[in-house]
Amino acid sequence: MNVEMAIDTLWVLLSAMLVFFMNLGFASVEAGFARSKNAVNILSKNFVVFAVSSLGFLLLGWGLMFGGNHPFVGTQGLFILGGNIDESIYTLTANVPFWAKFIFQLVFCGTAATIVSGAVAERIKYLSFIIFSFVLTLLIYPIVGHWIWGGGFLASLGFQDFAGSTVVHSVGGWAALAGVMVLGPRFGKYDHNGKTKPMPGHNMPMATIGLFVLWLGWFGFNPGSTMSMSNPADVSHIFMTTNTAAIGGILSSTILSWTYLGKPELGMTINGCLAGLVAITAGCAYVDILSSLVIGAIAGILVVFAVLMFDRLQLDDPVGATSVHLVNGVFGTLCVGLFARAGVTSLSPASGLLFGGGFSLLGRELFGILAVAAFVFPSSLLVWYLIKRTIGIRVSLEEEIAGLDLGEHGNSAYPEFLSRKPAYSAIVSDGAESIRIREVSANETY
Repeated sequence: MNVEMAIDTLWVLLSAMLVFFMNLGFASVEAGFARSKNAVNILSKNFVVFAVSSLGFLLLGWGLMFGGNHPFVGTQGLFILGGNIDESIYTLTANVPFWAKFIFQLVFCGTAATIVSGAVAERIKYLSFIIFSFVLTLLIYPIVGHWIWGGGFLASLGFQDFAGSTVVHSVGGWAALAGVMVLGPRFGKYDHNGKTKPMPGHNMPMATIGLFVLWLGWFGFNPGSTMSMSNPADVSHIFMTTNTAAIGGILSSTILSWTYLGKPELGMTINGCLAGLVAITAGCAYVDILSSLVIGAIAGILVVFAVLMFDRLQLDDPVGATSVHLVNGVFGTLCVGLFARAGVTSLSPASGLLFGGGFSLLGRELFGILAVAAFVFPSSLLVWYLIKRTIGIRVSLEEEIAGLDLGEHGNSAYPEFLSRKPAYSAIVSDGAESIRIREVSANETY
């Protein structure tokens, strides 16, 4: 093994570790934004989603994504578990061993599925979530990944998405939006006039820690997508665009929530940072540093208004996943067509509209966004609907009010609280608008 191969492999594996570590970040942000009675459920989902994602990608997903240059789907290496591995059919760098490439792509697949978890939190059945996550990572995500990263038709057209604003974040966002629509809002989230009732997260320190873990993980997500250390200047540039977009998102979301909502709301600041990171993911290797600041700042503004918009539409997303990942995944992909500069790194082949490239790249980016939406959203709706019609998708009203920790898992993240406060159940007496709540003893069995 030569030194260059060893360095590239180490870089890919280190980046994969950072992206894997993002599972802790997602778990912490989602649990912190949720209510205390659902913390165990959130944490458990973030364990199981990576497990089922890994299995789905190992069984079939990798081959569908990277198995040859068919325009729409990979057709080779579909079942690599226990099968023969022909590395010649895969389109990724030849300077890194197969399993290093595999684990790097695997953690990206797991990230797409994790996005869904927060959006459907606090009312979805545990088994239903597991089944959907498996289908998403077995079929839906790999097919889109093939179109863009596996030599498919969007790659052939010149669509650019360096690290996954569309492949990872928009795919997860469209799947999450479909789930939110099929599930419906949490009990008590909107009154009969449609007005939003606040359901604040129970642990903002945990959410903040999760944000910093995700921010750190993004330095594997974006720079690691070079899959090589042969050009350190490119890697360093991507580090800077990634970080600069994050700070742009923090500052703009904080300022906007302060002026528009009256207070510098921490939840908005957290999502503003994530929005900036999502938005720069597609173009981190294609834009200059100043452009990354602008992209991040716009993303921070978009996420605040997107959260308010989804609430007005009564699309209940407890953590703002659709606002962060869907809205800014789409926006970040469009930014490639606007802000890309040919030659800003050795990886940037074309300029966008604002740097003399005309509408060509922007048109290709828009077409890719629409193609992915046209596939992922209806296919996700179909899967959610089939789950709803078979095993059911939502827990009972009584279980939702008591908390999924007790109903789905039989324990609590904070068991000492149960001895100091009553539990509750709900009974529908005469229709959806008339709910009678009865207080029960803290030691009653659910």
